[in-house]
Amino acid sequence: MTNDIELEISETTGFADGYAFGDVGPYQRRRGIARFSVDPAAPAQAGVVDIAHAPLNDAGKVEFSAEFYIFQPADLARGNRRIFFDWGNRGNLRALQYFNDSPHSNDPVSLAQAGNGFLFRRGYSVVWAAWQGDLLPGDGRLTMALPVATDNGAPITGPVRQEFIPINPTVCFPLSGRIDNRSHPAATRDTSQARLTKRRYPQSEPIAIPSDAWSFAQATRGLDTDSQVAARGGGALAFLPSDAFIYMPEGFQPGWIYELVYTGRDPLVMGLGHVAVRDLVSYLKYGDHDRAGTPNPLPGIEKAYGFGRSQTGRCLRDFLYRGYNADARGRRVFDGVIPHVAGAGKMWLNHRFANAVSMAGQQYEDHENIADAFPFSYAESTDHLSGETDAILKRPETDPLVMHTQSATEYWQRRASLSHTDTRGNDLEQPDGVRIYFWASSQHTSSPRDVTPSKGVCENYNNVVAASPLFRALLDALDAWATAGTAPPASCVPRRDDGTAVTYAEWRAQFPAIPGVRATAGPAELSRLDFGPDAARGILEKQPPDVLDEHAYSILVPAVDADGNDIAGIRVPMVQAPLGTYTGWNTRGQGYGTGANYEFSGSYIPFMDTPEERVFTDDPRPSVLERYGSAQGYVDAITAAARRLVAEGFLLEEDVERAAAEARDWGRPRHGVRL
Repeated sequence: MTNDIELEISETTGFADGYAFGDVGPYQRRRGIARFSVDPAAPAQAGVVDIAHAPLNDAGKVEFSAEFYIFQPADLARGNRRIFFDWGNRGNLRALQYFNDSPHSNDPVSLAQAGNGFLFRRGYSVVWAAWQGDLLPGDGRLTMALPVATDNGAPITGPVRQEFIPINPTVCFPLSGRIDNRSHPAATRDTSQARLTKRRYPQSEPIAIPSDAWSFAQATRGLDTDSQVAARGGGALAFLPSDAFIYMPEGFQPGWIYELVYTGRDPLVMGLGHVAVRDLVSYLKYGDHDRAGTPNPLPGIEKAYGFGRSQTGRCLRDFLYRGYNADARGRRVFDGVIPHVAGAGKMWLNHRFANAVSMAGQQYEDHENIADAFPFSYAESTDHLSGETDAILKRPETDPLVMHTQSATEYWQRRASLSHTDTRGNDLEQPDGVRIYFWASSQHTSSPRDVTPSKGVCENYNNVVAASPLFRALLDALDAWATAGTAPPASCVPRRDDGTAVTYAEWRAQFPAIPGVRATAGPAELSRLDFGPDAARGILEKQPPDVLDEHAYSILVPAVDADGNDIAGIRVPMVQAPLGTYTGWNTRGQGYGTGANYEFSGSYIPFMDTPEERVFTDDPRPSVLERYGSAQGYVDAITAAARRLVAEGFLLEEDVERAAAEARDWGRPRHGVRL
């Protein structure tokens, strides 16, 4: 049997009021559902966990579906005959936000939502499709319909573990930890059969919470029949027994890490998310018509490129590692890919009772996650602890070209050094078809639009470095590489052999003593874990896993200069001509896990504006005026830095003026200069 696909297109409309994007002309939008049926016994699906436990249709196939969007030139002949596929992060459409500098939208329709039009001016057919089967509908997210695995019709049960880290006091959480994500239903609501603990820090001893202090229930608020409550404009609070929520009357409090281990049931066949991406893109690239006889909406495609950011960057790496870049007929699916801010991780996806929305593990959050497991690098290496030899790329006939890009945050929170070192921290040369680019001193989420510095629950302002112009130059370089064999710039990462990749102790000796700033306590470490004998088959029987070695792998961070800014990597104009120290880490404020690194936030620590302020505060870093003399001096420095990046192949000429324009008026509102 072969795999089948059918595209049900529910909407075809114009885009941006018919605006013509350069020589490519107007674009149109298509929206619909891709329906798949696959042979569970075929080699193409052999690695999908629990597919043998999925229900079959009359043809003996497994059925599932995924929502999709296609933005394509109205006249395909004027396009570039290339697919740009965005693994939508948690179901959200992100490509236009980062490549076009557009405002985020899950339903882009207007010219303003096209941003600067880059992807459209280049002629790409931009495709999004759902791949994460445990997302719930809402806010325009793209979702899937996946089968539930059963044991010949009987429920499958197993251990489930979830952390809850509140920012505000709350009495109730979904068992998945996030309201937009499906929870694995509790097999029993008997709390004595589960375990809830809390601890201050990851290494703290867990404190057991008595089973009669909480319940499997949902707290909900609304109007009741009491007119007094209605008159006050409030509502009654009710508690409903639930197999998908946890309720604790005394409340979950900030500053604690709560962990629940319970027996769940009814796992989805989550690995089919990889199959959906593979079969959809393969069909759009190679197919003539679907199983219903409907013609391919994108005939004549020559190349397909994939982009994933953060969670979806890890998903992309997992997709490659598991061999899904070869379609069911052995053809290459993606010709080139850009996994962005994935660190050294893959996915907690193709596992029984997976929670794909998980952030995969940082210093303070989402611990002991199977997503960060050997191999970490595209190049072959040997795990010095297990003796295993492996690589993410190991199928040269179908492996794509790879441009792996990462910010400073990934070195501090997502073990990024392991993407280009061996497990002991030695430099590891990458295959010829791989480039790794470190975006120095930037944070995980680099807003392409003007932002005002803010702190949230952190002790420092969030990092404000703008790095999105790099996306545009690198996509052009990837296309030239895949099309004409034009080699892009060499990898640009911190290295041990030149002293730009260092241990935390070495970094601590380099980082300046800035008055009032608490330095990070270190990067997120990585333990060697044992999830049980069937972990390789995607069955995690030990929750939590046994920790075999708490400090198993060598985690390195970027060396810094006298300002505390990263030395190695691609230094965008804002880092070459800084107005402060920009780091990949930010520390949690008091009461929120004091001093620990916060999720994916970096820091912006402003320079003093004047020499007088610098001397009075004993700040070792030269002031803004000492560096640039005037606002025009700052613009000149930014412009010169941008032109250097153009010459190096990391910036497009069109982005030089954009950089200069953003630098005027001392880079406000991104920066807090008060001159």
